[in-house]
Amino acid sequence: MTQSISTQRPLAGYRVVDFGQYIAGPAVAMMLADQGAEVIHIDPPEGPRWDNPADAILNRGKQRITLDLKTPEGLSVAQQLVENADVLIENFRPGVMSRLGLGAEEMRQQNSALVYLSLPGFSEQDQELADTPAWEGVIAAAVGQYTDMGLNRILMGINPSFSPLPLASAYAAVLGATAITLALFARYSHGNGDRIEVPVSAALMEGLAYNSMYIHGLPDRYKSPRELEIERRQRTGEPLNLEYTDLQEFLDPFYRTYVCADGRPFYAVCSSHTRHPRACLEVLGLWDEIKAAGIPTHSAYLDQDEWPEGADCTLVSYPLSKYWAEFVSTRMKQVFATKPAYEWQQIFGDAGVPGCAHQLTREWLNSEHALACGSILEVRDPRYGNMRQLGNICWLGGDSAIVDKQPARLPGQDNGTISEVIDSWQCNPRIGVGSQSAVTGWLDGIKILDLTNVIAGPTIAGTLSRFGAEVISIDPPEPALDPWNSTVFGMQANQGKQSLLLDLKSEPGRQALARLLPDIDVITINASDAQLDRLGLSMEELQAINPQLILCQFDAYGGPLRGPRSDHPGYDDLVQATTGIMSRFGGGMDTPEEHAHFGTIDVLGGYCAAHAIGVALVNRARGNGGSLARSSLIAAGQLIQVPFMYDYSGRAPFNEPSGRYIKGEDALYRCYQAADGWFFLAINRATQLGTFAELTGLVVEPDNLPALETALEALFMTRSVADWQGLFKTEDIACQPLLSMGQWRERQLMMADGPDKAVNLAGKSSVAFVRYAHHPCGHTVDLIAPNAIRSADAPVILPVAMPKYGADTRRLLTALNFNANQIDEMLAQGVAATEWSKHYLPL
Repeated sequence: MTQSISTQRPLAGYRVVDFGQYIAGPAVAMMLADQGAEVIHIDPPEGPRWDNPADAILNRGKQRITLDLKTPEGLSVAQQLVENADVLIENFRPGVMSRLGLGAEEMRQQNSALVYLSLPGFSEQDQELADTPAWEGVIAAAVGQYTDMGLNRILMGINPSFSPLPLASAYAAVLGATAITLALFARYSHGNGDRIEVPVSAALMEGLAYNSMYIHGLPDRYKSPRELEIERRQRTGEPLNLEYTDLQEFLDPFYRTYVCADGRPFYAVCSSHTRHPRACLEVLGLWDEIKAAGIPTHSAYLDQDEWPEGADCTLVSYPLSKYWAEFVSTRMKQVFATKPAYEWQQIFGDAGVPGCAHQLTREWLNSEHALACGSILEVRDPRYGNMRQLGNICWLGGDSAIVDKQPARLPGQDNGTISEVIDSWQCNPRIGVGSQSAVTGWLDGIKILDLTNVIAGPTIAGTLSRFGAEVISIDPPEPALDPWNSTVFGMQANQGKQSLLLDLKSEPGRQALARLLPDIDVITINASDAQLDRLGLSMEELQAINPQLILCQFDAYGGPLRGPRSDHPGYDDLVQATTGIMSRFGGGMDTPEEHAHFGTIDVLGGYCAAHAIGVALVNRARGNGGSLARSSLIAAGQLIQVPFMYDYSGRAPFNEPSGRYIKGEDALYRCYQAADGWFFLAINRATQLGTFAELTGLVVEPDNLPALETALEALFMTRSVADWQGLFKTEDIACQPLLSMGQWRERQLMMADGPDKAVNLAGKSSVAFVRYAHHPCGHTVDLIAPNAIRSADAPVILPVAMPKYGADTRRLLTALNFNANQIDEMLAQGVAATEWSKHYLPL
């Protein structure tokens, strides 16, 4: 039964029992199956609980059986599978699995090596919300996703807003898959499984970390024109009632949409970088003109009192002042109008300047690059025929099978072979179970070298550091990005890291890297193939020094194969534009809007790459040495669109809810206003329509939902949120008040009290925040606690606050056996540095 190690896929031989329904649970199991694991998916007798063609994606590569877990026969089969499995995945409400006889404690007593993953909507420890029917929309409403929908919506006075993107399930699924692989890696050492809880609500709040973080007294220079306009209007009492067209003039010229000659919009995201704004103007033929007009170009790391006389901004920092923004954007509009959007996309990509044409999701699914690079795959599905589906969220180099997918089986199709599976699992020992010993942190002893920047890249090692990994972050002595992107964003993702400023292209820098590499387990870098080659950091060069090294490469448009845009630079917003998220959120190609949350894709992309590292660590523990672990922004951007990221002949129209004014999918799943506030309503159509009709006194006709919606809007305004919540709770109908992220932050705030604090960070809640009252930046800073992954056995570390860039340079170089004179010379030559600016955050 056992394959040769050299021919095995990363997770081949691992056994997974998937009880998941809807998105989060099945998605975790899909990610494991995509890496070669043997997955048994269990459906209830009435069939899958989510009727969507995305089922063909989420259940691909799995065997599929139907069991009635409420019968002795069905339960016995399930228990026999679990007793010999490596992983169990479930996403029911807390207590459901225990009542069925499949609870974590019981299953772990029978199978001590089992990794048991629960993905409840709200934590079992959450005294207020644990029993809440945890629909995707309910979770989003509870933690503020629909209330804090971005600066545009605030300025337009639109609150709440709805988004059909299943952010919560996507974040939870990738964190769940990451946790499983890390626990399996640790199992090689101590032989024990683990009980892991990933509350979907906690995963959502961590994914939206950059929307909930709060820096007290943040200087105005770090606020966008939209933020300043909101503050001005709130201060003067002016209404927040701008129109969409008004908003465009509050956008930075290097961070906005332009209409091209063919009418298709083009999105330029070139701000905040020392090279990109000028390079953008050069490809547009405008640099000489703008330079001659006197635009300031001084360092963004100077305090404002050190700026040149008369300067009120700088080209290399976001945002430009109102005068320069209007001057530059006027000329850019004129030039963009001279060529079609896809021609500009090619010009920008060839020049290494971030920008792309806006597209609809269907256009992305059928685009040349998506198909060529293996991000979109063609699978011959038994129900839908030749079906285009999203590909892997991560992959290891050399795994050629990554683009070959076995189509999803029909429910119950494998019932006849389940006894053979049970016999095989019982007769063959599991792999990767070490000798029994004390459990420590999943990544204790693992050393990571972080060469990334902005949000997605630093999130990779930042996510792993909480489990005991030691992280050294290396940045260049002269920063490439402004303080907004590097320092403000870094306060979240660079916690728990040591900071070294060093030029790796210099001879001393290369010497330092050579001394580091033998002891490094993982390098993380956000770079394209072309950039890696220029840096001398290809997998071949690194493994010649350290064969056990894992190189985690993250980029914008990368896939398992090469495509025409593989080396193009890009950011979160550009992937939103190219995969159709912005056109959906804005309501169409004429009114695209970036999805309301900073890091919508960035943070998820970092999680995807962290999962890639987990897979690579398991692969290494099996004796396969180091490997190239990869993910990309487009992989993450596709995952958060899984309910509609597919195409096939005869597919229903792409008509999911979109635009600024939608409040939900339909009358039975949407936000409603009560007499004193808003709530989210979710009705189970299979079981609750009759009860709902009785409680409301309305006729509920599924074929006439618009009329029902109008009637419900009028009815719900007659009573308070608490009244409706109390009424519906008696029948387990979801009615969730809309809260803001700020309300969560104030309700669940704990004080940071030490770097090595092993904590139950959420306590009796699903979400918690940490206040750093003495943050080294000089401001009080509130950040989301690292609480989305909760292990019963392995500690989670509350990381120290991000140090000032370069704070550890001297100490780390000394540890690498450079003497004081050598370090002084490196500092004098500018190949190393101990700071980027006089202050942590330039004033």
